[in-house]
Amino acid sequence: MLIAQITDLHLRMPGQKAYRVVATDRYLPPAITVLNALDPRPDVVLITGDLTDFGRPDEYAALREQLKALALPWYVIPGNHDARGALREAFPDHAYLGRTGFMHYTLEDHPVRLIGLDTLVPGEGRGELCRERLDWLAERLAEQPERPTLLFMHHPPFATGIGHMDAQGLTGARELEALVRDYPNIERLICGHVHRTIFRRFGGTLASCCPSTAHQVALDLRAPGDAAFVMEPPGYHLHLWRDGELITHAGVIGEHDGPWPFHDAGGLIDE
Repeated sequence: MLIAQITDLHLRMPGQKAYRVVATDRYLPPAITVLNALDPRPDVVLITGDLTDFGRPDEYAALREQLKALALPWYVIPGNHDARGALREAFPDHAYLGRTGFMHYTLEDHPVRLIGLDTLVPGEGRGELCRERLDWLAERLAEQPERPTLLFMHHPPFATGIGHMDAQGLTGARELEALVRDYPNIERLICGHVHRTIFRRFGGTLASCCPSTAHQVALDLRAPGDAAFVMEPPGYHLHLWRDGELITHAGVIGEHDGPWPFHDAGGLIDE
């Protein structure tokens, strides 16, 4: 099984720029082109939040139009820049999002069970897994305690060392870690929000963040550091389930030279 992950699209309308710099509407089409061309093809694409920049209906309409080109099964989860109501209205055919309440769901039709978690706190940059959300997850995990499982959500449940992003962290992370520790079948917990590739051990498994399809958060580990972004290459993650193991690869979006061979008829190329 191959799981593709993209995140933090921050889609704005044509002619608008996020933070006066990033024309985010131009960045999603190249990402879709890369995903559609992957061989082997992903079984599913998980889009882990901040789908739009302001959660406006026109932004979601533009997002829906662009995602028509994605020729793979795809699923979304909200981030702190999203709005549940507008998201539901824009994607009424995505029944897994539900009609009310939190946007939690499970995907059961793959070798790895996929569980999406809604960490959105309306109007705030931070995320939260409150008691109700944690109880829902505990019930789902108890249903299939032996089955390989991947959790996906927007906010990472750990501090990254990037101060301004950690200030928008996840309330309920300690409780989540205790719950995850009880289920060694959880192979990975994947997130977005920080616009960088980051890994950390968490609850006996691995938690990771994926880079944005557009701009990246500046890698600034000073305390407190500046709230800033850079135009490093956009990226995506591929999570490969093979022989009972989950292996994660980081990919870069865009056109690049190669691939070039290491060998010719005479062996390793040395000139």
